Amino acid sequence: MAAGDDFTAEASLMREPESPSSSFEGLSDSFVSEETQSASPSTFVWALSFAAGISGILFGYDLCVYCPRLMECFSTGVISSTLVSIGADLSHPLSTLDKSLITSSTSLFALIASPLAALLADELGRKQVVLVADILFIVGALWQAFTKSVVGMICGRSIIGLAVGGASLVVPLYISELSPSAFRGRLVTVSILFITGGQVIAYVLGYVLAQRVHGWRWMVGLGAVPAVVQFVLLLKLPETPRWLVKAGKEDVARFVLKKIYASEANTAAEQVLKEIRKEMIEEKATSKLVNPATPGHDNWPSLTQFQNRMTELFFIGGNRRALTIACMLQALQQLCGFNSIMYFSATIFSWLGFASPILTSLSVAVTNFVCTLFALLIIDHTGRRAILLGSIPVMIGGLVLCSVSYHFLGLPPKEPNLPEKTQISEHSSWATCIVVSLVIFVCGYAIGPGNIAWQQSELFPLSVRSLGSGLATATNFGSNCVVGLTFLPMMELLTPSWTFALYALVCLAGWVCAWKIYPETKGLELEDMKELFKDGWGVQESLNRSRPRPSD
Repeated sequence: MAAGDDFTAEASLMREPESPSSSFEGLSDSFVSEETQSASPSTFVWALSFAAGISGILFGYDLCVYCPRLMECFSTGVISSTLVSIGADLSHPLSTLDKSLITSSTSLFALIASPLAALLADELGRKQVVLVADILFIVGALWQAFTKSVVGMICGRSIIGLAVGGASLVVPLYISELSPSAFRGRLVTVSILFITGGQVIAYVLGYVLAQRVHGWRWMVGLGAVPAVVQFVLLLKLPETPRWLVKAGKEDVARFVLKKIYASEANTAAEQVLKEIRKEMIEEKATSKLVNPATPGHDNWPSLTQFQNRMTELFFIGGNRRALTIACMLQALQQLCGFNSIMYFSATIFSWLGFASPILTSLSVAVTNFVCTLFALLIIDHTGRRAILLGSIPVMIGGLVLCSVSYHFLGLPPKEPNLPEKTQISEHSSWATCIVVSLVIFVCGYAIGPGNIAWQQSELFPLSVRSLGSGLATATNFGSNCVVGLTFLPMMELLTPSWTFALYALVCLAGWVCAWKIYPETKGLELEDMKELFKDGWGVQESLNRSRPRPSD
């Protein structure tokens, strides 16, 4: 935005009459009530959310295609020996190191990509980053499908990781900035629902294609199809109004806002636009205080902007509190052990002697999908905090039951491919208890942390929203790498019983942290968050606001 445009925008806002109170309570009483007149989002908003959410299918599908659970399922002999097939196709049998590199490269490069994508989302726009991610998804999928070497496969998985890192950050951000506050939770959850749907698709295709010659090539190559569909759809969809105003394109932002609030009075769109402008002016004033001009820094404007955003994120109390909450939620989402259970569920069920581990694992994935759908229906009514505090005890109960069941079942065999079913069958009721306990755990996870953590973008003000979300997403993938690398060693060294007990303790610690610092954000405009975190965690203020008021 040029300096002249900046001045004009600020001057026009200064001439507008200000509301009597700019406090957190004043905004929530007036504007939010006006914005929630609609019973549901407009068709335009649903279309935006579904088009952007297609990235979730790619995220869930591509993370599952080569995760160990499918590898193990294919190598049990129940379906076929796909790992042998992959080894033959890639010139030599896969070593343990090869498998580790293939399965971990996606998460590693997603970890690298997420903070970089945050910077690009500010510079180029949210939509442009998703389009770049689609191109990377297509290239990565086709690269894997046609590669002839293990190195080529690792490169293809790494490209997919870059796409996953960018899309998983920007898609919730894109949807969050486009959504009316009353429906923001459920619309962001659409992308999470697509992630769980992608996981189910990966299971089903893995089961169907495992018996085909070179079936794994079809499985990875088909990942390009949703990316092509999303790329075409997004070309016709707009950028977010918040980014457009920030980029000096206020007229375009007004046009998009009027389409978003098409079923409401025009005042809703104008009110949102006014709040965005107001927030930008306040952020500029704050930025000048935190980042005083330094001679010579204008030689590298992009570096200066990055340094300024980092300073604002870490040295402004409200921003730092928002980052702490977002990173805490993402760490809890991974360190609770969910992805270990999803990644290695077939290995676990193979140890337990189930005839078809992939179909048993599919029950876990379907549970994840169904419970995410349930979360979509209740999140904006019940609230994020209430759902999180209610779902974590369910997870703890499932993990405790799993730990107790493993204690009575005994250790799994050291070599899961060896026929140990006779030993397991004597305690089949405990094996069934383990399956039930994992389903209970997944129910709690899908309704709570699996969904709530990705509401992260709503916590940050516009100036640091992308960067804060990027660092929180990096926390997710970093924790994912830690859990993926430690799960099997913990199962062997600590025993399965103590491994799941440890995950239960992580969930308990997460519940305590959420109870103390995570406020209720349902119904709040994005521009209200800064005021919520201004002087503290905002827990009590948010609870007072969301508590039903007696009728006059």
